[in-house]
Amino acid sequence: MKNKIILPSSVSREYDINSHVVLHLYKDMLLGRCFEDMCAQMYYRGKMFGFVHLYNGQEAVSTGVIKALQKDDYVCSTYRDHVHALSKGVPANLIMAELFGKETGCSRGRGGSMHIFSASHNFLGGFAFIGEGIPIAIGAAFQSVYRKQILNDLQPMRVTACFFGDGTSNNGQFFECLNMAVLWKLPIIFVVENNQWAIGMAHSRSTSFPEIHKKAEAFGLPGIEVDGMDVLAVREVAISAVDRARLGHGPTLIEALTYRFRGHSLADPDELRSLSEKEAWLARDPIKRLKNYIVHNSLCSDQEVEDLNSVVKIEIDQAVEFAMSSPEPHLKDLKKYLFSD
Repeated sequence: MKNKIILPSSVSREYDINSHVVLHLYKDMLLGRCFEDMCAQMYYRGKMFGFVHLYNGQEAVSTGVIKALQKDDYVCSTYRDHVHALSKGVPANLIMAELFGKETGCSRGRGGSMHIFSASHNFLGGFAFIGEGIPIAIGAAFQSVYRKQILNDLQPMRVTACFFGDGTSNNGQFFECLNMAVLWKLPIIFVVENNQWAIGMAHSRSTSFPEIHKKAEAFGLPGIEVDGMDVLAVREVAISAVDRARLGHGPTLIEALTYRFRGHSLADPDELRSLSEKEAWLARDPIKRLKNYIVHNSLCSDQEVEDLNSVVKIEIDQAVEFAMSSPEPHLKDLKKYLFSD
């Protein structure tokens, strides 16, 4: 049975949603947070190598957007890609094994943290350099149109969600691809995860026009700003953007205002941001916010919430166990996946 719930003040209208959906969103965000916390533990224990960029604090954006998609839709990520992959349905054990560099990883241990990929889940990968994924996402959106118009695909139009950060919005690919997407009415959603910092550069100091969503106007597509710490608000604007794209009306730019709770990577001591700034954003933790909302609206019992916590903890522990017990890639297979057979 559906409950009529009035969303937090960041959303302007009432929205029908049921307790099953809310718990599904809560579990997805919790899975992402717990996965990243375990990654930090494993990294400092020497089980992961290279750069590892965690997503803590931004879970409402991943969950709110990706859970509004259908199974056949596409997601294109960044180097902060673990949680995007989890939201798209890539199993936690395959991602953890990839981070451990194991043969059972979703990229056969060759990609590592910044190159999570899964063709079977239409997860188009993480990319080490900013802006790299946007042209890839444009290609995915174009093939959706080609599949529909030329190959006469009877399935609904496949939508692509393309994630990137505020720093990327100053790069050429961003502007070029916005222009192309509007010209061709591509079924794509550009999601700017504005976490206020591009590595160690504050967003307000790196751009002459900080309101990224307003840059959409120059190219003729809708630009929407949303509270990226509110999963229900993100979900609402995402559903509208997905529907618009699937109906052939073209792209949407969503700027989600969010914050990363950890440093840029696990190698970053995070000394550039002020304590008061961090505390102000920590007080708006999207997971705690949704939990309080669930309790306030009596959407489920405390026991159901605790059960979800237990299920997620078991899933993360099993992922680590799977990664630990998985084999390393063989040296003879070093070049195995460079070219197609």
